[in-house]
Amino acid sequence: MTNSFSPSEYKAFQAYLEDACGIVLGDNKHYLVSSRLSRLMQEHNIPDLQTLVDKLKSLAVSPLKTQVIEAMTTNETLWFRDTYPFKILSDVIFEELKDKPAIKIWSAACSSGQEPYSISMTADEYSRQKSPLRVSITATDISQAILRDAKEAKYDALALARGLSDERKHRYFTQVGNQWQVNGDIRSRVTFRECNLLQSYASLGKFDVIFCRNVLIYFSAESKSNILNRMAQSLNPRGFLMLGASESIAQYCDAFEMVRVSTGVVYRLKS
Repeated sequence: MTNSFSPSEYKAFQAYLEDACGIVLGDNKHYLVSSRLSRLMQEHNIPDLQTLVDKLKSLAVSPLKTQVIEAMTTNETLWFRDTYPFKILSDVIFEELKDKPAIKIWSAACSSGQEPYSISMTADEYSRQKSPLRVSITATDISQAILRDAKEAKYDALALARGLSDERKHRYFTQVGNQWQVNGDIRSRVTFRECNLLQSYASLGKFDVIFCRNVLIYFSAESKSNILNRMAQSLNPRGFLMLGASESIAQYCDAFEMVRVSTGVVYRLKS
């Protein structure tokens, strides 16, 4: 497949992808579609994009559908991304919730695991430096393949170099061959589950904190509103929501209030 498919083919795939998983594909992403799907289409002997869409629509559930969604899902992540959310988690959120018998956190669209494991490390550091915490983290993603990798918790040197200090590397990882694996005590706080953010969250339970960072930018305005309002229902009273640095809930959801602290912004469920 080349990136010279027709406008009608591209629009059909745009519509399919948004309907299947909520991702809104821009009008100028032809090369992205071509680069991510060409090998997959060759493997399945699918000659063009329209044939792919027709095949996907004809099958309610299929390995091909899963493979396409996984190929089109962006899995860009790093350790302690942007730094300030984890500072807020430690200095503000954990300080307020430290007397709870258990703190429940949801890492939505967790990708290859860096975010939930960074949260677990932050909980460990707080417990060492201040007071013991009991924290459980539910990490979800739409991609089954990426969840398998995240659960394995093994990373190469290049992945570790992205946002991880040498101190944390030596404290929280063990070298296994040419990879480094997150230590068992950090992994034990994290449970991985498959979840499409457009579908129900009821089975996940209630949370004190939700991390949904750098995810909403891929959704339509209607889907953003839907996701944010249902996340509000998934929080315990006065629970916290952490978004990406460039994301806002303005005009999408009025269930939260913005809390400004010295290091950044977090949103809190209104009373």
